[in-house]
Amino acid sequence: MRSRRSLLLGPARLCLRLLLLLGYRRRCPPLLRNLVLRWRYGKVCLRSLLYNSFGGSDTVIDSAFEPVYWLVDNVIRWFGVVFVALVIVLTSSIVAIAYLCVLPLILHTYSVPRICWHFVYSHWNLILIVFHYYQAITTPPGYPPQAKTDLATVSICKKCIYPKPARTHHCSICNRCVLKMDHHCPWLNNCVGHYNHRYFFSFCFFMTLGCVYCSFGSWDMFREAYAALEKMKQLNRNKLQVAANQTYHQTPPPAFSFRERMTHKSLVYLWFLCSSVALALGALTVWHAVLISRGETSIERHINKKERHRLSSKGKVFRNPYNYGCLDNWKVFLGVNTRRHWLTRVLLPSSHLPYGNGMTWDPPPYVITPPDSVLAV
Repeated sequence: MRSRRSLLLGPARLCLRLLLLLGYRRRCPPLLRNLVLRWRYGKVCLRSLLYNSFGGSDTVIDSAFEPVYWLVDNVIRWFGVVFVALVIVLTSSIVAIAYLCVLPLILHTYSVPRICWHFVYSHWNLILIVFHYYQAITTPPGYPPQAKTDLATVSICKKCIYPKPARTHHCSICNRCVLKMDHHCPWLNNCVGHYNHRYFFSFCFFMTLGCVYCSFGSWDMFREAYAALEKMKQLNRNKLQVAANQTYHQTPPPAFSFRERMTHKSLVYLWFLCSSVALALGALTVWHAVLISRGETSIERHINKKERHRLSSKGKVFRNPYNYGCLDNWKVFLGVNTRRHWLTRVLLPSSHLPYGNGMTWDPPPYVITPPDSVLAV
């Protein structure tokens, strides 16, 4: 930036210096003297207005791209409603196909114990998906108080101009600071934070299980339906060839009824949709499971990585103060205090609150406090 500025201002400065030299050698006319004084005054005013000790190329680039950031944030904010409606429509279509197309085939082919197992598991999985998705959408992620409090804060938000507790970050889409912010999810039209992080992960996990279950369970039906559709296409080609070669127009009766064709297409649609969602959402679920095992959020992952490199260059070791060990991290995240909670709070719908208030991060009583470490905020 300085090189560009010097290239632009260099010729102007050279001209002024030549004029000043000519003016001092001869008597400087008043017009030229006023022009030089105005130039110097304008330059001082411009420097005083634009001076910033924290400025640099990054600040200039951020300022230049601020309209683009604003446009993207507003588009994501408004399209969040569309994404939520899309999730509801796609999930409802899979459930409708399962009841209308898959269930009659299962009742005619499977044994009674196998039918009971599929009935119990599928409805248990569906209830958990609907419950956690509804809770993730409707539960606020948690916001720091904007009034004066005695809570310890680590910094001041540059946009909210309010104290920011540890693990709190500003969401440009919601335009608010969020406690233990992980990310803003457009599929929820909501931020993932302290109070709905568990709902978000549970929804991803059980939705992945449901998609894998549908993909494996309908594999044989998918192959038969796909073969039937291919056979249907071949019959249509033969009909066109026969109609083109014969002098009279007489078409044979259709090989498949309208209901059979719709059933085959629905089964193919179910398998492709569930398989693609299982791959994409499964990768996201594994990534978040790794972060939870380390006691990190998506934002803290990048912050801790930079802090780790900075301290390693100084010969120091970075330790995450919120990492209590893999098992204890999962206990804190899921709110599991006893063995019974693994059933009542994990495998069954539960709306219990997470541990803590999201502003102070003292470890639970059942967690062994880690050694002193460097704090990442």
